[in-house]
Amino acid sequence: MVLTCGVLLVLASSCQGVLQEIVQWNLLSYNFPSNTAHKGNFRPENTVLTGLDIGYDRLFVAAPRLRPGVPATMATISRNTPAGSSPVLEAFPDWSWHDAGIGQFNCSGLISVYRIRSDRCNRLWVLDSGVMDSIDNFMRVCPPKMIIFDMKTMQPLRVIRFPDELVRPNSLFTNLIIDETQSTASCDDAFVYISDTAAPGMIVYDGKTDNAWRITHAAMYPDPDFSRYTIGEDQFELMDGIVGLGFSPNQGKVYFQPLATDRTFSISTAALQRGPPAEGEELPIRLVGRKSSQGLGISVDPFSDTLFYSPLTETAIASWNPITNHHEVLAYDPDRLQFAAEVRWAEKDGGSVWALTTRFQKFFLRTVSSDEINIRILRILPDYPQRAIQPLRYYRNVNATAVY
Repeated sequence: MVLTCGVLLVLASSCQGVLQEIVQWNLLSYNFPSNTAHKGNFRPENTVLTGLDIGYDRLFVAAPRLRPGVPATMATISRNTPAGSSPVLEAFPDWSWHDAGIGQFNCSGLISVYRIRSDRCNRLWVLDSGVMDSIDNFMRVCPPKMIIFDMKTMQPLRVIRFPDELVRPNSLFTNLIIDETQSTASCDDAFVYISDTAAPGMIVYDGKTDNAWRITHAAMYPDPDFSRYTIGEDQFELMDGIVGLGFSPNQGKVYFQPLATDRTFSISTAALQRGPPAEGEELPIRLVGRKSSQGLGISVDPFSDTLFYSPLTETAIASWNPITNHHEVLAYDPDRLQFAAEVRWAEKDGGSVWALTTRFQKFFLRTVSSDEINIRILRILPDYPQRAIQPLRYYRNVNATAVY
Protein backbone atom coordinates (compact mmCIF):
# COMPACT_ATOMS: atom_id res chain seq x y z
CA MET A 1 0.00 0.00 0.00
CA VAL A 2 1.32 3.42 -0.92
CA LEU A 3 1.27 5.51 2.25
CA THR A 4 0.01 9.09 2.13
CA CYS A 5 0.65 12.01 4.44
CA GLY A 6 -2.82 11.49 5.84
CA VAL A 7 -1.91 7.95 6.76
CA LEU A 8 1.30 9.26 8.28
CA LEU A 9 -0.75 11.64 10.45
CA VAL A 10 1.34 14.53 9.14
CA LEU A 11 0.12 17.38 6.95
CA ALA A 12 1.15 17.14 3.30
CA SER A 13 2.83 20.54 3.42
CA SER A 14 4.96 19.40 6.34
CA CYS A 15 6.03 16.24 4.57
CA GLN A 16 7.10 18.11 1.47
CA GLY A 17 8.58 21.15 3.16
CA VAL A 18 11.65 19.43 4.57
CA LEU A 19 12.98 18.56 1.13
CA GLN A 20 15.28 21.12 -0.48
CA GLU A 21 15.68 20.99 -4.24
CA ILE A 22 19.36 21.13 -5.11
CA VAL A 23 19.19 20.38 -8.83
CA GLN A 24 16.70 18.66 -11.11
CA TRP A 25 16.43 17.52 -14.71
CA ASN A 26 13.77 16.34 -17.09
CA LEU A 27 16.59 14.57 -18.91
CA LEU A 28 20.31 15.03 -18.40
CA SER A 29 22.48 17.27 -20.56
CA TYR A 30 26.28 17.50 -20.91
CA ASN A 31 28.78 20.22 -21.72
CA PHE A 32 30.07 18.59 -24.89
CA PRO A 33 33.35 19.75 -26.39
CA SER A 34 33.30 21.00 -29.97
CA ASN A 35 33.95 18.53 -32.78
CA THR A 36 33.13 15.45 -30.74
CA ALA A 37 31.31 12.23 -31.56
CA HIS A 38 29.98 12.00 -28.01
CA LYS A 39 27.18 14.46 -28.70
CA GLY A 40 25.98 12.59 -31.78
CA ASN A 41 25.76 9.30 -29.88
CA PHE A 42 23.97 10.80 -26.85
CA ARG A 43 20.61 9.23 -25.96
CA PRO A 44 19.26 11.09 -22.93
CA GLU A 45 16.35 8.67 -22.55
CA ASN A 46 18.95 5.98 -21.71
CA THR A 47 21.06 8.11 -19.37
CA VAL A 48 20.22 8.03 -15.67
CA LEU A 49 22.25 8.73 -12.53
CA THR A 50 22.87 6.06 -9.89
CA GLY A 51 25.78 7.49 -7.86
CA LEU A 52 26.32 10.65 -5.81
CA ASP A 53 29.14 11.97 -3.66
CA ILE A 54 29.12 15.36 -1.97
CA GLY A 55 32.33 17.38 -2.08
CA TYR A 56 33.01 20.76 -0.53
CA ASP A 57 32.68 22.69 -3.78
CA ARG A 58 31.31 20.11 -6.22
CA LEU A 59 28.90 17.23 -6.51
CA PHE A 60 30.16 14.08 -8.20
CA VAL A 61 27.65 11.90 -10.05
CA ALA A 62 27.81 8.55 -11.86
CA ALA A 63 25.72 7.44 -14.84
CA PRO A 64 26.42 3.78 -15.71
CA ARG A 65 26.06 2.58 -19.27
CA LEU A 66 22.87 0.63 -18.68
CA ARG A 67 21.93 1.02 -22.35
CA PRO A 68 23.61 2.64 -25.37
CA GLY A 69 23.96 6.41 -25.59
CA VAL A 70 25.58 7.42 -22.28
CA PRO A 71 28.29 9.95 -23.22
CA ALA A 72 30.17 10.24 -19.88
CA THR A 73 29.79 7.77 -17.05
CA MET A 74 31.11 10.28 -14.47
CA ALA A 75 30.50 13.99 -14.15
CA THR A 76 30.57 16.94 -11.77
CA ILE A 77 28.28 19.81 -10.83
CA SER A 78 29.28 22.99 -9.01
CA ARG A 79 27.72 23.37 -5.56
CA ASN A 80 27.17 27.03 -6.44
CA THR A 81 24.55 26.01 -8.99
CA PRO A 82 21.25 27.84 -8.31
CA ALA A 83 18.80 25.71 -6.34
CA GLY A 84 16.29 23.87 -8.51
CA SER A 85 18.17 24.53 -11.74
CA SER A 86 19.12 21.96 -14.39
CA PRO A 87 22.88 22.33 -14.90
CA VAL A 88 24.80 20.71 -17.72
CA LEU A 89 27.14 17.98 -16.53
CA GLU A 90 30.89 18.36 -16.83
CA ALA A 91 32.65 15.11 -17.74
CA PHE A 92 35.00 13.90 -15.00
CA PRO A 93 37.94 14.21 -15.09
CA ASP A 94 37.69 15.13 -18.80
CA TRP A 95 36.25 13.73 -22.03
CA SER A 96 39.35 11.70 -22.88
CA TRP A 97 38.32 9.20 -20.18
CA HIS A 98 34.93 8.45 -21.77
CA ASP A 99 35.63 7.02 -25.22
CA ALA A 100 33.49 3.98 -24.36
CA GLY A 101 30.59 6.30 -25.16
CA ILE A 102 31.66 6.29 -28.81
CA GLY A 103 32.48 2.59 -28.98
CA GLN A 104 36.22 2.85 -28.27
CA PHE A 105 37.02 0.57 -25.34
CA ASN A 106 40.23 1.66 -23.69
CA CYS A 107 40.43 -0.24 -20.41
CA SER A 108 42.55 2.53 -18.90
CA GLY A 109 39.56 4.85 -19.21
CA LEU A 110 36.15 4.76 -17.55
CA ILE A 111 33.70 2.20 -18.91
CA SER A 112 30.64 2.16 -16.64
CA VAL A 113 30.53 3.59 -13.11
CA TYR A 114 27.65 3.02 -10.69
CA ARG A 115 28.98 4.69 -7.55
CA ILE A 116 31.85 6.74 -6.15
CA ARG A 117 33.01 7.51 -2.63
CA SER A 118 35.39 10.07 -1.12
CA ASP A 119 37.87 9.41 1.71
CA ARG A 120 39.44 11.47 4.50
CA CYS A 121 42.33 12.47 2.23
CA ASN A 122 40.00 14.29 -0.17
CA ARG A 123 40.34 11.56 -2.75
CA LEU A 124 37.56 10.05 -4.84
CA TRP A 125 37.38 6.27 -5.26
CA VAL A 126 35.72 5.43 -8.57
CA LEU A 127 34.42 1.87 -9.00
CA ASP A 128 34.30 0.92 -12.68
CA SER A 129 32.23 -2.20 -13.45
CA GLY A 130 33.70 -2.65 -16.95
CA VAL A 131 30.25 -3.70 -18.26
CA MET A 132 28.35 -2.05 -21.11
CA ASP A 133 24.60 -2.25 -21.78
CA SER A 134 24.06 -4.10 -18.51
CA ILE A 135 20.25 -4.11 -18.66
CA ASP A 136 19.72 -5.65 -22.09
CA ASN A 137 22.93 -7.33 -23.30
CA PHE A 138 25.48 -7.30 -20.44
CA MET A 139 28.71 -6.93 -22.40
CA ARG A 140 31.91 -7.09 -20.36
CA VAL A 141 34.44 -5.06 -22.31
CA CYS A 142 37.05 -4.57 -19.54
CA PRO A 143 37.84 -6.07 -16.14
CA PRO A 144 36.42 -4.14 -13.17
CA LYS A 145 38.78 -1.72 -11.43
CA MET A 146 38.99 1.14 -8.94
CA ILE A 147 40.67 4.43 -9.75
CA ILE A 148 41.55 6.91 -6.99
CA PHE A 149 41.43 10.57 -8.04
CA ASP A 150 42.56 13.70 -6.24
CA MET A 151 39.30 15.63 -5.78
CA LYS A 152 41.05 19.01 -6.07
CA THR A 153 43.22 18.43 -9.14
CA MET A 154 41.00 15.70 -10.66
CA GLN A 155 44.15 13.75 -11.51
CA PRO A 156 44.36 9.96 -11.07
CA LEU A 157 46.57 8.82 -8.21
CA ARG A 158 46.24 5.06 -8.27
CA VAL A 159 44.57 2.23 -10.20
CA ILE A 160 43.47 -0.95 -8.38
CA ARG A 161 42.75 -4.07 -10.39
CA PHE A 162 41.09 -7.17 -9.00
CA PRO A 163 42.49 -10.71 -9.27
CA ASP A 164 40.79 -12.73 -12.01
CA GLU A 165 39.61 -15.38 -9.55
CA LEU A 166 37.41 -12.82 -7.77
CA VAL A 167 35.49 -11.82 -10.90
CA ARG A 168 32.68 -14.04 -12.17
CA PRO A 169 31.45 -13.98 -15.80
CA ASN A 170 28.34 -12.05 -14.69
CA SER A 171 29.97 -9.93 -11.97
CA LEU A 172 28.63 -6.40 -11.71
CA PHE A 173 30.49 -4.25 -9.15
CA THR A 174 28.03 -1.55 -8.14
CA ASN A 175 28.75 -0.03 -4.71
CA LEU A 176 31.57 0.52 -2.23
CA ILE A 177 32.22 1.48 1.38
CA ILE A 178 35.57 2.91 2.52
CA ASP A 179 36.54 1.87 6.05
CA GLU A 180 39.32 4.08 7.41
CA THR A 181 38.92 3.18 11.07
CA GLN A 182 42.19 1.22 11.12
CA SER A 183 44.08 3.76 9.02
CA THR A 184 47.50 5.03 9.98
CA ALA A 185 49.23 8.02 8.45
CA SER A 186 48.92 6.51 4.96
CA CYS A 187 45.90 7.47 2.89
CA ASP A 188 45.97 4.04 1.24
CA ASP A 189 45.68 2.21 4.56
CA ALA A 190 41.95 1.49 4.32
CA PHE A 191 39.59 -1.39 3.72
CA VAL A 192 37.05 -1.16 0.90
CA TYR A 193 33.90 -3.30 0.82
CA ILE A 194 32.40 -3.76 -2.65
CA SER A 195 29.05 -5.21 -3.72
CA ASP A 196 28.78 -7.64 -6.63
CA THR A 197 25.12 -7.39 -7.55
CA ALA A 198 24.69 -9.83 -10.43
CA ALA A 199 27.00 -12.58 -9.09
CA PRO A 200 25.96 -11.88 -5.51
CA GLY A 201 28.82 -11.46 -3.09
CA MET A 202 31.13 -8.93 -1.50
CA ILE A 203 34.73 -8.12 -2.42
CA VAL A 204 36.97 -6.97 0.42
CA TYR A 205 40.02 -4.93 -0.56
CA ASP A 206 42.87 -4.31 1.90
CA GLY A 207 44.65 -1.13 0.83
CA LYS A 208 47.56 -1.69 3.19
CA THR A 209 48.54 -5.04 1.66
CA ASP A 210 47.01 -4.45 -1.79
CA ASN A 211 45.16 -7.74 -1.43
CA ALA A 212 41.52 -8.67 -2.05
CA TRP A 213 39.18 -11.59 -1.41
CA ARG A 214 35.56 -12.56 -1.96
CA ILE A 215 32.81 -13.61 0.44
CA THR A 216 29.37 -14.95 -0.46
CA HIS A 217 26.25 -15.74 1.54
CA ALA A 218 22.60 -16.52 0.83
CA ALA A 219 21.64 -13.15 2.36
CA MET A 220 23.34 -11.41 -0.57
CA TYR A 221 21.06 -13.03 -3.16
CA PRO A 222 17.77 -11.61 -4.43
CA ASP A 223 14.49 -12.97 -3.13
CA PRO A 224 12.15 -13.92 -6.02
CA ASP A 225 9.17 -12.98 -3.88
CA PHE A 226 10.39 -9.36 -3.92
CA SER A 227 11.50 -9.07 -7.55
CA ARG A 228 8.44 -7.03 -8.54
CA TYR A 229 8.42 -3.33 -7.63
CA THR A 230 5.51 -0.90 -7.42
CA ILE A 231 6.20 2.84 -7.58
CA GLY A 232 3.14 4.98 -8.13
CA GLU A 233 1.32 3.54 -11.13
CA ASP A 234 4.41 1.75 -12.44
CA GLN A 235 5.42 -1.85 -11.90
CA PHE A 236 8.56 -3.60 -13.08
CA GLU A 237 10.62 -6.68 -12.29
CA LEU A 238 14.34 -6.89 -11.53
CA MET A 239 16.26 -9.68 -9.78
CA ASP A 240 19.14 -7.67 -8.32
CA GLY A 241 21.23 -8.98 -5.44
CA ILE A 242 23.33 -7.07 -2.92
CA VAL A 243 23.68 -3.39 -3.78
CA GLY A 244 22.77 -1.14 -0.81
CA LEU A 245 25.68 -0.64 1.62
CA GLY A 246 25.98 1.34 4.86
CA PHE A 247 28.79 1.52 7.41
CA SER A 248 28.77 2.09 11.17
CA PRO A 249 32.36 2.72 12.35
CA ASN A 250 31.25 2.85 16.00
CA GLN A 251 29.70 -0.59 15.89
CA GLY A 252 32.17 -2.02 13.40
CA LYS A 253 29.33 -3.13 11.10
CA VAL A 254 28.57 -3.06 7.43
CA TYR A 255 24.85 -3.02 6.65
CA PHE A 256 23.84 -4.45 3.30
CA GLN A 257 20.71 -5.28 1.34
CA PRO A 258 19.87 -6.83 -2.01
CA LEU A 259 17.47 -4.77 -4.09
CA ALA A 260 14.99 -7.65 -4.35
CA THR A 261 14.21 -8.09 -0.66
CA ASP A 262 12.47 -6.44 2.25
CA ARG A 263 15.38 -7.25 4.57
CA THR A 264 18.55 -5.53 5.73
CA PHE A 265 21.50 -7.51 7.06
CA SER A 266 24.77 -6.75 8.81
CA ILE A 267 28.21 -8.28 9.12
CA SER A 268 31.04 -7.19 11.38
CA THR A 269 34.05 -5.51 9.84
CA ALA A 270 36.26 -7.82 11.91
CA ALA A 271 34.82 -10.78 10.02
CA LEU A 272 35.31 -9.03 6.68
CA GLN A 273 38.91 -8.13 7.47
CA ARG A 274 40.00 -11.63 8.54
CA GLY A 275 40.71 -12.64 4.99
CA PRO A 276 39.12 -15.25 2.73
CA PRO A 277 36.72 -17.44 4.76
CA ALA A 278 37.71 -21.06 5.17
CA GLU A 279 35.69 -23.70 3.36
CA GLY A 280 32.49 -24.31 5.31
CA GLU A 281 33.08 -21.34 7.62
CA GLU A 282 29.85 -19.76 8.84
CA LEU A 283 29.85 -16.00 8.35
CA PRO A 284 28.42 -13.90 11.21
CA ILE A 285 25.71 -12.32 9.08
CA ARG A 286 22.66 -11.10 10.99
CA LEU A 287 19.21 -10.05 9.97
CA VAL A 288 18.69 -6.65 11.57
CA GLY A 289 15.38 -5.47 10.14
CA ARG A 290 12.57 -5.69 7.61
CA LYS A 291 11.38 -2.75 5.55
CA SER A 292 7.88 -2.00 4.35
CA SER A 293 9.07 -2.49 0.75
CA GLN A 294 12.26 -2.91 -1.22
CA GLY A 295 14.91 -0.22 -1.08
CA LEU A 296 18.23 0.69 -2.62
CA GLY A 297 20.06 3.58 -0.97
CA ILE A 298 21.12 3.20 2.67
CA SER A 299 23.43 5.33 4.80
CA VAL A 300 24.52 5.65 8.44
CA ASP A 301 25.09 8.69 10.64
CA PRO A 302 28.43 7.70 12.25
CA PHE A 303 27.71 9.76 15.38
CA SER A 304 24.28 8.41 16.31
CA ASP A 305 24.40 5.13 14.32
CA THR A 306 21.04 6.04 12.77
CA LEU A 307 20.27 4.35 9.44
CA PHE A 308 18.71 6.40 6.64
CA TYR A 309 16.89 4.57 3.86
CA SER A 310 14.09 4.91 1.33
CA PRO A 311 11.36 2.27 0.90
CA LEU A 312 10.55 2.42 -2.81
CA THR A 313 6.80 1.89 -2.72
CA GLU A 314 6.30 4.48 0.05
CA THR A 315 8.33 7.19 -1.78
CA ALA A 316 9.77 8.40 1.51
CA ILE A 317 13.05 8.98 3.32
CA ALA A 318 13.00 7.38 6.75
CA SER A 319 15.39 6.75 9.61
CA TRP A 320 15.78 3.93 12.10
CA ASN A 321 18.22 3.65 14.96
CA PRO A 322 18.94 -0.03 15.67
CA ILE A 323 20.23 0.83 19.16
CA THR A 324 17.25 2.86 20.43
CA ASN A 325 14.70 1.42 17.95
CA HIS A 326 13.59 4.99 17.17
CA HIS A 327 11.79 5.38 13.83
CA GLU A 328 11.07 8.57 11.96
CA VAL A 329 9.80 9.58 8.53
CA LEU A 330 11.99 12.50 7.46
CA ALA A 331 10.27 13.23 4.17
CA TYR A 332 7.42 11.89 2.08
CA ASP A 333 6.73 12.92 -1.50
CA PRO A 334 5.06 10.65 -4.08
CA ASP A 335 6.50 12.69 -6.94
CA ARG A 336 9.99 13.82 -5.93
CA LEU A 337 11.01 10.68 -4.00
CA GLN A 338 10.44 8.09 -6.69
CA PHE A 339 13.30 5.55 -6.65
CA ALA A 340 16.02 6.87 -4.36
CA ALA A 341 19.17 5.40 -5.91
CA GLU A 342 21.30 7.04 -3.22
CA VAL A 343 20.57 8.15 0.34
CA ARG A 344 23.67 9.79 1.78
CA TRP A 345 24.61 11.20 5.17
CA ALA A 346 26.94 14.02 4.11
CA GLU A 347 29.89 14.87 6.34
CA LYS A 348 30.92 17.63 3.93
CA ASP A 349 27.52 19.25 4.41
CA GLY A 350 27.26 19.31 8.19
CA GLY A 351 25.43 16.00 8.48
CA SER A 352 22.61 16.73 6.05
CA VAL A 353 20.86 13.79 4.43
CA TRP A 354 20.98 13.86 0.64
CA ALA A 355 18.96 11.81 -1.83
CA LEU A 356 19.40 11.10 -5.52
CA THR A 357 16.02 10.16 -7.00
CA THR A 358 15.65 9.11 -10.61
CA ARG A 359 12.30 7.60 -11.60
CA PHE A 360 14.45 4.67 -12.68
CA GLN A 361 11.33 2.59 -13.28
CA LYS A 362 10.39 4.83 -16.21
CA PHE A 363 13.86 4.61 -17.74
CA PHE A 364 13.75 0.84 -17.28
CA LEU A 365 10.30 0.52 -18.87
CA ARG A 366 11.20 2.99 -21.66
CA THR A 367 8.31 5.28 -20.66
CA VAL A 368 10.35 8.25 -19.50
CA SER A 369 9.01 11.60 -20.71
CA SER A 370 11.11 14.66 -21.51
CA ASP A 371 8.16 16.81 -20.39
CA GLU A 372 8.47 15.75 -16.74
CA ILE A 373 11.13 16.16 -14.08
CA ASN A 374 12.69 12.71 -13.69
CA ILE A 375 16.01 13.15 -11.90
CA ARG A 376 16.56 15.13 -8.71
CA ILE A 377 19.20 15.73 -6.08
CA LEU A 378 17.51 16.67 -2.80
CA ARG A 379 18.64 17.56 0.70
CA ILE A 380 17.20 17.31 4.20
CA LEU A 381 18.92 19.61 6.69
CA PRO A 382 20.15 18.05 9.96
CA ASP A 383 17.84 20.26 12.02
CA TYR A 384 14.71 18.89 10.37
CA PRO A 385 11.62 19.49 12.56
CA GLN A 386 10.77 16.77 15.03
CA ARG A 387 7.30 15.31 14.55
CA ALA A 388 4.81 15.90 17.34
CA ILE A 389 3.09 12.66 16.37
CA GLN A 390 5.15 9.49 15.93
CA PRO A 391 4.75 8.49 12.25
CA LEU A 392 4.06 5.00 11.05
CA ARG A 393 7.10 2.78 11.02
CA TYR A 394 8.57 1.64 7.76
CA TYR A 395 11.11 -0.59 9.50
CA ARG A 396 10.63 -3.48 11.92
CA ASN A 397 13.61 -4.57 13.95
CA VAL A 398 14.22 -8.23 14.74
CA ASN A 399 16.20 -10.10 17.35
CA ALA A 400 19.66 -8.60 16.89
CA THR A 401 21.34 -11.80 18.06
CA ALA A 402 19.66 -14.04 15.52
CA VAL A 403 21.95 -15.34 12.81
CA TYR A 404 20.24 -15.42 9.43
